[in-house]
Amino acid sequence: MHDADAALSVVPLTGIGEVQPGDDLPRKIVSSLEAAARHLENGDVIVVTQKVVSKAEGRLVAVDAGRPGAKVELVERESVRVLRRRGELLITETPHGFVCANAGVDLSNVAEGYAALLPQDPDRSARRIRAGLHRLTGSEVGVIISDTFGRPWRRGLTDVAIGCAGIAAVIDLRGSVDANGRELVATEVCIADELASAAELVMGKDRRIPAALIRGAPSSWFRPSSVAAEVIRPHGEDLFR
Repeated sequence: MHDADAALSVVPLTGIGEVQPGDDLPRKIVSSLEAAARHLENGDVIVVTQKVVSKAEGRLVAVDAGRPGAKVELVERESVRVLRRRGELLITETPHGFVCANAGVDLSNVAEGYAALLPQDPDRSARRIRAGLHRLTGSEVGVIISDTFGRPWRRGLTDVAIGCAGIAAVIDLRGSVDANGRELVATEVCIADELASAAELVMGKDRRIPAALIRGAPSSWFRPSSVAAEVIRPHGEDLFR
C-alpha cells in the first residue's frame, strides 16, 4: 500500500481499443499497462468507464433513434420512477437507486441503432474486474466504475462512481477533529466520486480512453466497499423527493 502522505498520480490507459460483448476487460487493462511498460502494484486504483463495462457485459439494446418517442420508451423501461420531464429529457430513478438523466441510457460511442444501458449491478461488475486483475497480476487493487452525471443547481457534467470494489466509497470523518481541534459532526467524503472525477480529467469525453490508473491513495482507503450501500441516500434522508 502507498504512504498516506504521497501525492496522487493519474495516468490514462491508452490502447484498450474497441470493447465488444464478452471481452475480458481485466486482460485488456493489463495488456494496455504492459504496452506502456507499466504494471499494477498493490494499492493502485483502476477507474473504468461505465460504457466499456456495459459493452463487455452485453448491455446493449436495439433502439430506433429516428422514431419519435423510442428513446423515451426505453428510458421509462429502465426507470422505477420518473421525477421530471422536459421534452425528451427525463430525470429518473433507476433500479440501482441512481437519480440521473435518462436512466443512464446512452446512444453515444455505440453502434448505430443501439443504446448502452447501465450494468445491472455495478458493484458486482467492479468486484469481477478486481478479481480478474488479481488473477492476472497478483496485485490487490481498488476498482471504480465511473459514469457521467449532471448536478442539480450546477451547470456542467462530472464523473461519479456507480460501482466500486476494494476502495472505500465514503470516508466517514465524523468524530474526528478539524485543523482547529473542533469535532467534525457531519463530514463524510465520497472518495469514490472524487477519484472518478480525477480519472475523467485524463480520460476525457472525446478521446476514447476508457480507463485510468491512480497511484498513491492512502492505505486506509482500501477495504471492502459498495456504492449501493455507502453512497445511495436512503429515501428517508432525502429532502428533495
